[in-house]
This record gives sequence, structure tokens and C-alpha cells, in this order.
Amino acid sequence: MGSGMARNLLHAGHELAVFNRSREKSQVFEAEGARVARSLADACNGAEAAVTMLSDDRAVEEVAFGEGGLASALESGATHISGSTISTALVRRLASEHAARGQGFLSAPVFGRPDAAAQGKLLVVAAGAPELVERYRPVFDAIGRQTFVAGLEPWQANALKLCGNFMIASMLEAFGEGYATLRKAGVDVQVFLDAMNALFASPVYANYGRLIAEDRFEPAGFALALGQKDMRLLLETAQECVSPMPLASLLRDHMLEGLAQGQAHMDWSSVACVAARGAGL
Repeated sequence: MGSGMARNLLHAGHELAVFNRSREKSQVFEAEGARVARSLADACNGAEAAVTMLSDDRAVEEVAFGEGGLASALESGATHISGSTISTALVRRLASEHAARGQGFLSAPVFGRPDAAAQGKLLVVAAGAPELVERYRPVFDAIGRQTFVAGLEPWQANALKLCGNFMIASMLEAFGEGYATLRKAGVDVQVFLDAMNALFASPVYANYGRLIAEDRFEPAGFALALGQKDMRLLLETAQECVSPMPLASLLRDHMLEGLAQGQAHMDWSSVACVAARGAGL
């Protein structure tokens, strides 16, 4: 995801320094006009903004608060833009820590798989101070096809993103259960998928429905382990808001069952395998 975003920032004319904890992943950008930084501090030197795209809370905490991390490396007045799907609790901590250092902070998680990132077609969900959102709108325009502003508090963007992933996960579960029943009924699941595509006219339904119909879960565009993490974070947010989400609890448990069956690195659409096993398929 980060690679596609970085390339689109370069293509849009932004001056870019890139850093990855695995240096070989950042070196490929040197030929494309980026400066390969030796460290986070080097990457942040003179930067107006630092954009992070990391897998989970632990990775973000390490990059933000570890020795030589963003919180200490960013200059006063610069802004950390977090594209990661992380807990609302960590986002609140990031906002507080950066504010204490005179730095800005925006949360801007995205919807889309790696191919959408490469094509600059992500959907960006931003939240934070309005003046910061507008200041960095050119960054969002470079990486995505549309930006939605979730609110004044950065954590609200993550609440929206987690609920959005819940909607997608609910669809994956529905496909898995529907396909299992149809296969046992002797109905061609492709006919069902064609009917659903005509009904919903959604590329998300079309793409994921095809993956599940063809049992094509590798290579993963978004790993099941990350999907299960997001359902866990969603339920933590729901707990904070005192808002029951029983379907999210089911999805978390079904994804956990998938992890127990060795599906951690398969695409999160492989949660459909749980329904198939339950049906004896």
C-alpha cells in the first residue's frame, strides 16, 4: 500500500524522502526521483509532513515513539499523517503527543487494495483540524480518487474506517454462507454472483465474490490476520461508545477460527472457508 502511495506522490510532483525499516524496499524509489533516507530522522529533516502506512498499533507505536521516532524527529509545525488502520485509543495518543511537541497530526486511513493504491484510486478518510485537512488535501488528491472528512477529531477517521471494514467483512461472511448453501443445493455459484452483480452493481461485490467463488485466496491483497485485527479494534471502539455490535463479534470469532486453521496469510476473503467447513464442504 505504501509503495503505491509513494509513487503517486512522486508523480504528482511532491518532493519525497522515503524510509522503510527494510532498506531494500525503499531503495527502488531512488531511480524514480525520491531521496532514500538513512533513518526516520533523516527522512523528517525539513519535511512539511510525514506520511506513515503501517500494519498495526505495535508498528505505529515503534515508528512514532521509539528511539529516533517521528515524535522526536519531526520539526515543530510539521504534521504526521497516519494512513494506518489502528485503534482509536492509539490515534488519540498520537494526537496528544504531537500537539505537545507543536506538531500537527491527521488521521487519514484509506479504503482500497494494493492495486487501487498503485492506480491512485484509494478512498481517503481524513479527520483533524480543518486547516490541516485543507493544507494537506493535495497529498490526499495524489493518492486517492476521493476524500471524505470524518470529523474534527483524528480518531473519528479510524472509527469510520473500522466500520467500513466491518461492512466489507459482513459481505465476505454473507458470500461464504450463501455459496456454501448454494453448492449443497447444486446451484452454480457463478450464476448467483452474476445475479448479485446485477442487483448491487458494486465492484467490491464483483471482485470479492469472484475471489471466493474461485477459492482464490493467495496471494493476499489484505491478509486475514489484519482483518481479524480490525474486527478486534472495531469492537474496542464499540465498547468505548457503548454500542453493541453482535455481528462484528461473530466476524471476529470466525476470522479467529480461520487463523487457527492456518489461514493467517491468506486473503481475508478466506473467512468464507469457515462457512464452507461448517457445511461439510
